[in-house]
Amino acid sequence: MNTSYRTLQLKARQQVYTLLSGHNLSKLHGEGYDFAELREYQSGDDIRKINWTITAKLGRPYIKELHANRELSVALCCLMDGSLYFGKENAKQRTMTETAMLLAYAALHGGDLFSGIACTHEGIEQTPPTKQLFTIERYLEYLYSVPLLHTSLDRQGAIDQLFGRLSQCSLLFILDDFLDPVDLSLLAQKHEVIAITIRHREEEVPRELGDVVLQNPKNGATKETFFAKRSIARYIANRQAHDEKMRAHFSQYGIRHLRIFTDEPVLEKLLTLFR
Repeated sequence: MNTSYRTLQLKARQQVYTLLSGHNLSKLHGEGYDFAELREYQSGDDIRKINWTITAKLGRPYIKELHANRELSVALCCLMDGSLYFGKENAKQRTMTETAMLLAYAALHGGDLFSGIACTHEGIEQTPPTKQLFTIERYLEYLYSVPLLHTSLDRQGAIDQLFGRLSQCSLLFILDDFLDPVDLSLLAQKHEVIAITIRHREEEVPRELGDVVLQNPKNGATKETFFAKRSIARYIANRQAHDEKMRAHFSQYGIRHLRIFTDEPVLEKLLTLFR
């Protein structure tokens, strides 16, 4: 096993089992016993759930939802291609793997079913819902070691396939740099979706490089350019406009989102989701 991967793994285990004990991320609705909410009847709802007392008082049919008494289903999907190679080597891939480790171990520690998904140019790798440590760690090692340089992923195509692959209502984490537009609205109608953006600092605010040869990590194409203040200002404006559209999309469909940079302590950022 790769030494740096093993170090990352041991760090993640120690953090989860000492700092995340007792935390849970979500409550699902289902056939349980604890009251969750009262809402108006919608077409397709089970009529057996109608609360006839409230219905009679308000003159409109109302449904009584209960908290599920079943275990939580956690799914984690990483969208991966050459874009994870930015700057020196693959810091974004390492940070994505560390984030996935912490979430996977937290699900395992909480006794929840976990399903790991990796979308690459070669297709979709997916574990069945499991509580087996061996299966989860095999998935995490794949995230760390899969070669991605000079590969490109059809992100929207992968998202569309994901909808059909996840049959059970889940707490679904999607990890990506979200530098390309994606539509998560269909997934958000079926699952509780949390989008986690993994980025390098210089993808937000690049350095002045002057005359430089840039290489596209997705296809290896090179371009000679002069990268200075004007180019940087134009890049930042375009990136901010894109990010604002993604934030509006997340907000519209009730998708929680979080951004993690490669130089940040991952656990501290994730704890904002657990609180």
